[in-house]
Amino acid sequence: MATPLNIAIVGASSGIGLALCRQLLDEGHSVWAFSRSTGALPSHANLHYVPFDALGAESLQASLPAQLHGLAYCPGTINLMPFHRIKPEQFLEEFELNVMGAIRSIQSALPALKSAGSASVVLFSTVAVQTGMPFHASIAAAKGAIEGLTRSLAAEYAAQRIRFNAIAPSLTDTPLASRLTATPEKREASDKRHPIGRMGTPEDLASLSAFLLSEKSSWITGQVLHADGGMGSLKLIG
Repeated sequence: MATPLNIAIVGASSGIGLALCRQLLDEGHSVWAFSRSTGALPSHANLHYVPFDALGAESLQASLPAQLHGLAYCPGTINLMPFHRIKPEQFLEEFELNVMGAIRSIQSALPALKSAGSASVVLFSTVAVQTGMPFHASIAAAKGAIEGLTRSLAAEYAAQRIRFNAIAPSLTDTPLASRLTATPEKREASDKRHPIGRMGTPEDLASLSAFLLSEKSSWITGQVLHADGGMGSLKLIG
């Protein structure tokens, strides 16, 4: 069994964050779960729930252990609209949750991450940054900033052995995506858009996140990993 770690998850009560929380607890780690509500969080001796709004000004720092081995920032948005209809304030709203929320969380967790001696931070981008898609302007702009932030921080904190990586998924079967998969026809269409024949599950992304948070990935930093069912890099012919 791996050495137990202290991991913080922002956005832990639903979707990918919840799946990651469950996996880490099953592996024997201690999880600090930050979210607006408990949602479907399990009852577990190693789970420490902290009410938290990623859009607020509060800091993670006072609620964290002295040593933090990993941080995953999971909040996100799926607001698909024609570019000409997106108001400037809507771009700012996307940026505030996806980018500024991550920045505030990382900055307030830095003392505990540094104290661990070796730590990992996992952020989330989207396939729509690498692969141009219509109606994705606001989310692609925000997540493009996340990819730049990931590489910059990976370089800045490499000497302190804090690794930064991002995961760029395609559509994943989470509550956030429910309106895009609300009918059997929509779900089938979403599956068919992926070369591998299905859209992602929260567990797909949780497994990759858990790997990046662990010492098994200790030589990986500054990367954007595309867990997207092949959508971003494959085109099937025939």
